[in-house]
Formats: sequence, C-alpha cells, structure tokens
Amino acid sequence: MNRLSLAVCAAFFVLPTMASANAIERACNASDGGSSRALCSCIGGVADATLSRGQIREGARWFDDPQRAQDVRQSDRRRDEEMWQAWRQFSTLAEQRCTG
Repeated sequence: MNRLSLAVCAAFFVLPTMASANAIERACNASDGGSSRALCSCIGGVADATLSRGQIREGARWFDDPQRAQDVRQSDRRRDEEMWQAWRQFSTLAEQRCTG
C-alpha cells in the first residue's frame, strides 16, 4: 500500500469524530502512516473540492458500520449511487493529484 493509500485510509478511520473536509487533512496528519503535511493538505483540498459535508458525515458512518458501506455500494437508490461515486471520485482524484 502506498503512502497516499495509507493516508486516505487513516483519514477515514479517524473521521467519524469529525464533520468537515478539513477533518480529513487533520486525520491524515495524525495518522501513523508517515504522511507529510503537504500530502495531507493536498488530500484535504481534494476532499473540500469533491465531497459535501453530508457525504463526509455519511462516509464516516461506514467505519462504525462497514455493512452500511456495503449496502450503499450495492444499492440501486440514486442517492446511494451518488454517494458511492463521490467517494470513488475523491479517492481517484486524491491519488492523481497528491502523489508524485
């Protein structure tokens, strides 16, 4: 797993107590993955540009209840599909913009 993946994963696991995209940056900075402040700032910026506060809060709930994430991923409801796509887009953009 590369440094970005570790930082993004760490951000997701710390996120449940936080409610804004900037929380992703703080969680990244607090992670044990050895991520640089510049990398964490980049990830936080991508989250700001990609995810709404509601999407961040909902995604944070997935880590308390992984089955909920699975249910969203498999759901045919438009809202769930939009949520899943937003998080996929965030992950892809963070990897593209923040590595290198």
